[in-house]
Amino acid sequence: MARAFLRATAVVAGLALSAVSISAQATGETPPAAPAALPGLPAAPWLGVQMDAGGDIGVTIEHVVRGSPADKAGMHQGDRIVTVDGIKTTAPGQVTRAVGQHKVGDTISVEVERRGTATTASVVLAQRPSGDEILKMDLVGAPAPAWTKVSALAGAPSSIAQLRGRVVLVDFWASWCGPCRMLAPRLSALKDKFGAQGLTVVGITTDDAEKAAVFAEKHQMRYPIVVDNSGDTSRSYGVSALPTMLLIDKKGIVREVFIGFDPSGDARLESTLKTLLAETAPPAAPLPPPAPSAPRPPAR
Repeated sequence: MARAFLRATAVVAGLALSAVSISAQATGETPPAAPAALPGLPAAPWLGVQMDAGGDIGVTIEHVVRGSPADKAGMHQGDRIVTVDGIKTTAPGQVTRAVGQHKVGDTISVEVERRGTATTASVVLAQRPSGDEILKMDLVGAPAPAWTKVSALAGAPSSIAQLRGRVVLVDFWASWCGPCRMLAPRLSALKDKFGAQGLTVVGITTDDAEKAAVFAEKHQMRYPIVVDNSGDTSRSYGVSALPTMLLIDKKGIVREVFIGFDPSGDARLESTLKTLLAETAPPAAPLPPPAPSAPRPPAR
């Protein structure tokens, strides 16, 4: 069963994870989760990048959180962090320690290498958010990431793009997740209540197809199930806790994220659903031009 590869939407200094039922695995030397701030202690400074690997020419940035200090300073996925405040970095832990030596509000100088060109970013460090806050920063207000390497069960959609024009509630779940079992019949009830008004509920799981189908039948999942075969889709959404639900509007934009199971949140979820269902759907995309009747000669 695929738990280990579900990594958090991460983020240095330190890796901020959601409170979870997933065993998320960090990359490189990035240290384990830590709270954004402890009572009586100063807030932890935050750069807002997930680092992949180190080497002689710096530390590769695997992901930059939207709205983070790194994002505001113009740092990008694929950049390599070469120095922090003039000190060479060859491993993720070195970047983490360099950032951790500062306080919130400090400006640090980060030299990055981008496609063979060196550039320097002045980064104003912010207070490190919680893992849940980071996930919402990354997703809310942005287009829902595409699904990759998934298998659609029993007529389920094979891509998020197929659902454009409808409000979509995507639920990331697993058969081993206790709260997911309690949530499933509630989502079925929402599908029954609002489906005719334009709501589609989709469950996405890294369980294999047979296990997912058995679970869906046993726990009253009257909505389509998609199997995330490699975990790539879960990673692209930054899922580190189950259940994690996203509300996506008719234009394909993530409008809300719900992490964990909270029965008291039913009213807020339903209220948000009604708001999105009342919005005007985007116009249909224009049809592509007809294909030429014969192959065109190569352009020169």
